[in-house]
Amino acid sequence: MQFMQGRYGIDSLNRVITWFVFGIIIVNLFIRSGTLNLISLLLLIYLYFRMFSRNYTKRYQENQWFVSKVSPIQRFFQRQKNHAIQRRSYRLYKCPKCKQMVRVPKGKGRIAICCPKCREEFVRRS
Repeated sequence: MQFMQGRYGIDSLNRVITWFVFGIIIVNLFIRSGTLNLISLLLLIYLYFRMFSRNYTKRYQENQWFVSKVSPIQRFFQRQKNHAIQRRSYRLYKCPKCKQMVRVPKGKGRIAICCPKCREEFVRRS
């Protein structure tokens, strides 16, 4: 615990690098490529360099850059997952005027839907 005091440690970029290295190592078990072996070794060295670094601000900036690039992708997949869960008992429609997603319960027949954002009214089957 004293050894890691003042060092950066593990963050989300390090976790992704770790999984990437494990993936390369598993693929390399079947392919037996020296290039993949070298790439995994270099990534492991970089991983430990980041983890044991005392330059906290630089590692934090690297991680923030990584998170800013990955978060839109994560939000997209989270949104798709939420829509899939909601589709079990709701119908999702886009407002024709403002493109706002509107959720209505399934099985109500033909209903008039009022957009909560722009108050546009449109008729759809639920």
